[in-house]
Amino acid sequence: MNLTSVLSILVFSPLLGIIVLAIMPKTAEKAIKAVGFLATLPALLLALAAYLHYQFGKDLADFTVSVKWIQFRGMTGVEEPVFSVYYELALSGFQLLLVVLTAVVATLSAIAAAKFVKKEWKGYFMLFLLLEIGMLGVFTAENLILFFIFFEITLIPTFFLIGKWGYFEKEKAAYSFLIYNGLGSAVLLIVIMILFAKTGTTNIDALVQIMADPNAPLSGDLKLGLFISLLIAFGVKLPIFPLHSWMLKVHVQAPPSVVMIHSGILLKIGAYGLIRFGMGIFPEQFKTLATLIAVLGVINLLYGAFLAFIQTDFKMVLAYSSISHMGIVLIGLAAMNEAGVQGAIFQVISHGLISALLFFLVGILYERTDTSLIENLGGMAKGMPIAAGFLLAAGMASLGLPGMSGFVSEFMAFLGLFKEMPWIAAVGTIGIIMTAAYLLRAVLGITYGKSHREFTGVLDLKGVEFVPVVILMLLIVFIGVFPSVLSAPLQTTLETIMLGIGG
Repeated sequence: MNLTSVLSILVFSPLLGIIVLAIMPKTAEKAIKAVGFLATLPALLLALAAYLHYQFGKDLADFTVSVKWIQFRGMTGVEEPVFSVYYELALSGFQLLLVVLTAVVATLSAIAAAKFVKKEWKGYFMLFLLLEIGMLGVFTAENLILFFIFFEITLIPTFFLIGKWGYFEKEKAAYSFLIYNGLGSAVLLIVIMILFAKTGTTNIDALVQIMADPNAPLSGDLKLGLFISLLIAFGVKLPIFPLHSWMLKVHVQAPPSVVMIHSGILLKIGAYGLIRFGMGIFPEQFKTLATLIAVLGVINLLYGAFLAFIQTDFKMVLAYSSISHMGIVLIGLAAMNEAGVQGAIFQVISHGLISALLFFLVGILYERTDTSLIENLGGMAKGMPIAAGFLLAAGMASLGLPGMSGFVSEFMAFLGLFKEMPWIAAVGTIGIIMTAAYLLRAVLGITYGKSHREFTGVLDLKGVEFVPVVILMLLIVFIGVFPSVLSAPLQTTLETIMLGIGG
């Protein structure tokens, strides 16, 4: 097979599952669940094959696709097109890791959906597979217009997956998601159109080169304005305080299989956008606002940690925890050095795995007990010892226990910031202490705390439920023990970023 076609097949492989599901009867529930799961496997296998391709010393440029797509012509009689947009896909080390993360979490989320979704599986899995296409496309698109199209593809299915299959206030959560993310994507579209109009290209590598030219056709003030707009657009997605309230509703009201995807992958689009476009295309402007970004990161970290500490609902603890952990991404990026940026990217991958595991476990708890209140879940270790053990391990990973992926990312991000802004980093360490406090309070309260209800008769983890839990836990520990599985593919990406920012 020609490697240039592999990436397109990877991105659009879930489409085959959508077509098969479309012609299946709604009543064939077992077959629908099987097809929904099997349709995620081609992307997973191809993503792992691409990773092995890199590990065997081959060039990721082998996967690059570039085909003429759309042409905008000028006045009649002019043969040359004024603007051309190409269908462009590619993989760098950073993109490869995010594609693998997406494929892994999507497959495990499909398994979780067969467990947690109770109705209309056909519609659910068709939307779910469309969402997977959007996510894979976002991380492989090589021009801004294609990126924006895939970005929009992720919004619509997520809206319906929350609003149709969520809990009591699902409609409110879905509309909050759509309004905030819709406004963010509108700001992003304005930035893309201005860049296209001023430079005549939306190719990301070409834009990086144009912006590095002192004679670029954009003034310094316009560049700064465009960067601030990008910060807002991706700040909604990350989310950055105070653009975060929509995310709390989604994490509480969406079904666990959707929250696994949302927290594990969709939030990471914000981090990816800030790194690839913010830091990549506007390095000077990123450097100008680095102190502000560091302060925003510390605010995220502390705000999320303090509010997580006072929550009584475990879902809300995890929701605020996500806000706090995304602050570490901002802290690492604001350092503008190799340790900080690498720590931020590690945090993106690590949090994707840890949050997916935690939300799967809280979904199991809710399904067994009809509650996610911490005080009502006390004594879990007696009735569900295996699940309690995995919950403790996931909590330790989230608070940054050495030997797990969370430790590597937090250590490197703060190491980078201490080199550049020691006082801001020192304040941020309060958030690390608070992270340990709120996670231990919640997890120990659930596993060993006094309960208002009994766990007798409640089933522990069983059968297929072990698959997502064991795979995610193994990946978290493997990355913690062998961080080179992430650092090696990132080397070229980091060198490019450092060269762009003059580091």
